[in-house]
Amino acid sequence: MKQVVYTASPESQQIHAWQLSDDGALTLLQVTDVAGQVQPMVVSPKKDFLYVGVRPDFRIIAYRIAADGKLTKAGEAPLPGSPTHISTDRDGKFLFCGSYNDACVSVSPIDSAGLPQAPSQVINGLDGCHSANIDNANQTLFVPALKQDRIALFSLSNNGELSAKAQAEVTTEAGAGPRHMAFHPNGQFAYCVNELNSSVDVWALNQQEKVAKLQSIDIMPQDFTGTRWAADIHLTPDGRFLYACDRTSSTITVLSVSASGDQVAVEGFQATETQPRGFNIDHSGRFLIAAGQKSHHIEVYGIGEKGLLQPLARYAVGQGPMWVVVHALAE
Repeated sequence: MKQVVYTASPESQQIHAWQLSDDGALTLLQVTDVAGQVQPMVVSPKKDFLYVGVRPDFRIIAYRIAADGKLTKAGEAPLPGSPTHISTDRDGKFLFCGSYNDACVSVSPIDSAGLPQAPSQVINGLDGCHSANIDNANQTLFVPALKQDRIALFSLSNNGELSAKAQAEVTTEAGAGPRHMAFHPNGQFAYCVNELNSSVDVWALNQQEKVAKLQSIDIMPQDFTGTRWAADIHLTPDGRFLYACDRTSSTITVLSVSASGDQVAVEGFQATETQPRGFNIDHSGRFLIAAGQKSHHIEVYGIGEKGLLQPLARYAVGQGPMWVVVHALAE
């Protein structure tokens, strides 16, 4: 499997593209200068575009991905607020943007050429909106509102319109601050990392046709006494291991996942790059790549049999790296 890792560095306004080898080594493929602070990124479901959110001129830039993974700018479209997180539906017809500062989530149609258009819908009142996450069935959008300790639930219509579900939201523990999410491959469970108390919640998605919390687990070492400040969460493709990071302690927590996906357990902790704002897992489930927002480096880890991480190598990138995505090239 040939893969390319993209890292976004907003302070130096750059995207670095790295070729990932079968042994986990990275080779620099391309550095793309961006007109603005590039932050969230996502690869289109058809694997032909990299969409990136940029500020302070709020917009989406679409980069066409070549056969070798290199990027060429193909177009751009405006956004209603500062992009904190972007994602697409499973079919690549719509792009969702969550804006923390502007307390909204928006829907942007993606045309037949793969280019995002101006937003067709904006939903406000989501204080601290930190991500927009479509479920595996491509039917329900989960939108964490960090400052409100709730995850808003929206139905996605065939024409891309969001409407509140009958169960319009679920709530977290007071002061938890729900942030980013991941879905189990079986589609029955979701995992949300909470920024303010550094915990992970496990949500059952079809509990008598409702979303219900099954578990909440602390992801910090017992002797940690600092300010909790969790950031990102990702699951291996086989659903066996879950990872979450905390920026204050510069730690990645390793969690095992039960066979059904309904329970998680802490297996260990990995010291990582300073202030890990974002990380990701490759498509083989063998490597984890973490970005240090304050170290200006990324580090690659091998994922062991029990999910524990083995440091392999670290690489200098642009300034303030905060987003990592991994793209599988067509064979």
